[in-house]
Amino acid sequence: MSVAINTEIKPFTAQAYHQGKFVEVTDADLKGKWSVVFFYPADFTFVCPTELGDLADHYAELQKMDVEVFSVSTDTHFTHKAWHDSSDTIGKIQYYMVGDQTGTITNNFGVMREGQGLADRATFIIDPQGVIQAIEVTAEGIGRDASDLLRKIKAARYVAAHPGEVCPAKWQEGEATLAPSLDLVGKI
Repeated sequence: MSVAINTEIKPFTAQAYHQGKFVEVTDADLKGKWSVVFFYPADFTFVCPTELGDLADHYAELQKMDVEVFSVSTDTHFTHKAWHDSSDTIGKIQYYMVGDQTGTITNNFGVMREGQGLADRATFIIDPQGVIQAIEVTAEGIGRDASDLLRKIKAARYVAAHPGEVCPAKWQEGEATLAPSLDLVGKI
């Protein structure tokens, strides 16, 4: 993987299918608010629609948090529209479905499968400055959980807004955080 936590996203321009229209998306669209870039291997497959549908079911909550979602595969924006129009699960998607047929975005994020032209199953949480705050990559057969993604976004936003505090394992919004200090060493 060629990208890392706390690195800024690289420039890109692509076409996306979004709410019935073809639109241009650039790296600038990922700045100014929290964003999720959600890579998946291909349209019209098996695990991918379950993940994208799960994310669609949580999209309203993400929007209330001012978080935008960009799903990305190496399919074209035309293929995204065809899938959106033919599948009830994909038809409920309101977020951006970005076509990356050149592989620019997938390569920028370091998740292109060598010799296959397909993206790995990968999720990136990006802060308003365009800096990567979390990365999750799973094997082909392991689907991701949008509920856990929400928890991670809430934790990342909390830590960004509260310097000097950290969120422990299984942290949920409203629960106690930690303030790392010499006093805590060996007491957790």
